[in-house]
Amino acid sequence: MGFHEMGGCRFGGVLIALLGFGLMVSNVVDGYPAEDLVLDLPGQPKVGFRQYAGYVDVDVKNGRSLFYYFVEADKDPDRKPLALWLNGGPGCSSIGGGAFTELGPFFPKGDGRGLRRNSMSWNRASNLLFVESPAGVGWSYSNTTSDYTTGDAKTGHYIPQLAGALLDHNAQSTDFKFNIKGVAIGNPLLRLDRDVPATYEFFWSHGMISDEIGLRITNECDFDDYTFASPHNITDSCNDAISQANSIIGDYINNYDVILDVCYPSIVNQELRLRKMATKISVGVDVCMTYERRFYFNLPEVQKALHANRTKLSYPWSMCSEELNYSDTDGNIDILPILKKIIQNHIPVWVFSEGSCPYGALCTTIKSFASVQFVCARPEIAKYNTRCNV
Repeated sequence: MGFHEMGGCRFGGVLIALLGFGLMVSNVVDGYPAEDLVLDLPGQPKVGFRQYAGYVDVDVKNGRSLFYYFVEADKDPDRKPLALWLNGGPGCSSIGGGAFTELGPFFPKGDGRGLRRNSMSWNRASNLLFVESPAGVGWSYSNTTSDYTTGDAKTGHYIPQLAGALLDHNAQSTDFKFNIKGVAIGNPLLRLDRDVPATYEFFWSHGMISDEIGLRITNECDFDDYTFASPHNITDSCNDAISQANSIIGDYINNYDVILDVCYPSIVNQELRLRKMATKISVGVDVCMTYERRFYFNLPEVQKALHANRTKLSYPWSMCSEELNYSDTDGNIDILPILKKIIQNHIPVWVFSEGSCPYGALCTTIKSFASVQFVCARPEIAKYNTRCNV
């Protein structure tokens, strides 16, 4: 396991999802159907690797299909591992997040009508697979309403639980077994009683809310046994202080990287319609990329090239789905025992928490792992890059 501090939330942003995750499995099988081959995306630079996109029918009876996007490694893909990336949310797109604004080979251009190369793409080291999950996210869909209910919170849950399920399969299977090389989760939601108050502690410690409001949240709010579905032990005074804090943060602070500028949607949307470059750069980052991405993915020629939206959904593509009915009970599960199980199976886990993101903050991550007695071999650099053992 390693701790690493960087700028900005990596989950596709919110949590945190935004948070994000990689599950490494060795040896890629060239099993993608020929009809899913993406010849060229509109406005895409020329590249030497192949891309595939399309649907996997996971439940034919109920009409449930998940949309995927696969990118070969830039060089020697047959010799490179496979990384599966899932964004959290819950209900946020791994393709719109991980694939086209974080670690994939392309970013949207400033005019929202083309793509530019991402020089730091992870496909320089690995084959990449992105899945829009669950049904109702992005272009994934189901013909059964009940399938639009999800009980997960962030990739801090998606990923460890998926890895745990694969380990259970390996333990029972006498045939095929998954060769898991590693797990990574960024700014993860691990324990609500620690992660929720840590967000407001971050706002307070960074001077984003007043001492008065910060102290009221600290003194008035009891987050022990906190639950999403039915928060208890929360007083009117606590709720008022939290509401004030949320109001102060508002829309003029980037919730996933507080040192960045924000993009003003009314201005950028008008500029995109007028075919103008809408990009605003802050510390080397295009803070309007989310709007450029949404514009690009809703172009008919882009959806055609990706073999997407085959059912002609009644709503436009968006980063995070409003079609899902959330059951928050699973968000209350303590994920730390699952991570401990993964590590005990000799699978390395990388948990990274970025210093300018208030969700799944660094100090909370360190405290969470200390509570389950993960012993770091070199504790003096635990905040940067340390191997930890159970």
